[in-house]
Amino acid sequence: MSDREFYFEDVEMGDDIGPVERTITGEQVRAFVGLWGGDSSANRFTSDEAAIEEGLPGAIVPGAMNVGIVAHAITGWAPNVTLKTLDLVFRQMVRHNVPYQIAGIVTDKADDERQIECDVWMEGPDGTRLVIGKATAVLPVRS
Repeated sequence: MSDREFYFEDVEMGDDIGPVERTITGEQVRAFVGLWGGDSSANRFTSDEAAIEEGLPGAIVPGAMNVGIVAHAITGWAPNVTLKTLDLVFRQMVRHNVPYQIAGIVTDKADDERQIECDVWMEGPDGTRLVIGKATAVLPVRS
């Protein structure tokens, strides 16, 4: 995560957000599921065996947790950015204990609202984009 503050005037279309590397562990998923209020017994999120019984290749990261991870990458890009909207599409499953890259690119600026629009994604080690989407963020202007 960055300590650098960005202002609306600093950001241009085509600017990169990230990438941030993140490996999501089984322990983190179990903690999330517990806080999320999900079933704490073995299931497709917490157990490879339960996931395989459901026809999956192994335990997967819950979609809601992926949303939080992508949102954190955007808000971590600059401590003064405010995430306004985040719309994600889950193209493939996100597995435990795999290093992922979360990144984005600025695709538009709305001067009157101090907003930027970004394409965002989470990709696996082979470059396959598992989660894709769009985000809108608000940045302060220099006073």
